[in-house]
Amino acid sequence: LGTQAINTALNGLKSLGGAFINVGKQALASYGEFEQLKGGVETLFKDSAPIVQKYADEAYKTAGVSANEYMSTVTSFSASLLQSLGGDTDKAADYADQAIRDMSDNANKMGTSMESLQNAYAGFAKGNYTMLDNLKLGYGGTKTEMERLLADATKISGVKYDISNLDDVYNAIHVIQTEMGITGTTAKEASTTISGSAKSMKAAFQNFLTSL
Repeated sequence: LGTQAINTALNGLKSLGGAFINVGKQALASYGEFEQLKGGVETLFKDSAPIVQKYADEAYKTAGVSANEYMSTVTSFSASLLQSLGGDTDKAADYADQAIRDMSDNANKMGTSMESLQNAYAGFAKGNYTMLDNLKLGYGGTKTEMERLLADATKISGVKYDISNLDDVYNAIHVIQTEMGITGTTAKEASTTISGSAKSMKAAFQNFLTSL
């Protein structure tokens, strides 16, 4: 019995040690990714990079994603966003944050995969509207349908949206999602539902690995 107990204890220690080694590897990989992404954000946003970093740190509760995933998504479309805003990095940081929250809210409310939404938004940055129907807002994947979305958003907000300005496109989508009751669902579910809090906790754990 004593030998069995000792062997069980040793196996437990081996498993525990293996778990620590695995966490260490994940932490190193996560921090390596963080360094690369942070460099990309600093290149794009310059003096406004700390604003983006702050949004990224809070994204686990506002958008249900880790800081690394947030920065990866931001860098995928921000060059075009900055161009449409005349290089205004502060505005670009705010609009990018709104866009990522809108993606997450859409994923939560409409059941769309985050990856397909990220691809759609990245496509809009290139003037490609074929994935507009990924958002499940009642618009097809064409430029004409995007123009219809912008026109509908204008009727709601009274603001004229120009399809040639990426910030206008993202703002119009935000108006439509707000009208449909989609906006803000990620943050609400993070504090009121089991699945929402689990998603937030998973993103927070990824942040913990990075800081570890």
